[in-house]
Amino acid sequence: MDCIYLTGIRGYGYTGYLPEEQVLGQWFEVDVRLWLDISAAAKTDAIEDTLDYRSVISLVQHLVKTSKFALVEKLVTVIADSILQQYDRITQVQVTLSKPSAPIPDFSGKISIELTKSKSDL
Repeated sequence: MDCIYLTGIRGYGYTGYLPEEQVLGQWFEVDVRLWLDISAAAKTDAIEDTLDYRSVISLVQHLVKTSKFALVEKLVTVIADSILQQYDRITQVQVTLSKPSAPIPDFSGKISIELTKSKSDL
């Protein structure tokens, strides 16, 4: 199966366990892997025979910006489910959601959650 990678999708959102995270917000980064058949597009060179990934990027940014959950586990699941539900061509998706500046004392790394789902998981 073919795969399209979309990396470095950034959005400012309000998901977080601490109350200030849901008020002040923070930056999130999302990487997405999309499994689909691109053979028709390879032959025709027509965008209608593949996935216009600009719309996936917009969907992810919208969900990050407008969702307000306590846990990033919920947000990454909503992103994966939304992609699978809105795009018939996609058979499987992997979403990696990162908090580059998690508000944890003495921690300068980032927190990431990776989730892989297929249409049969819906």
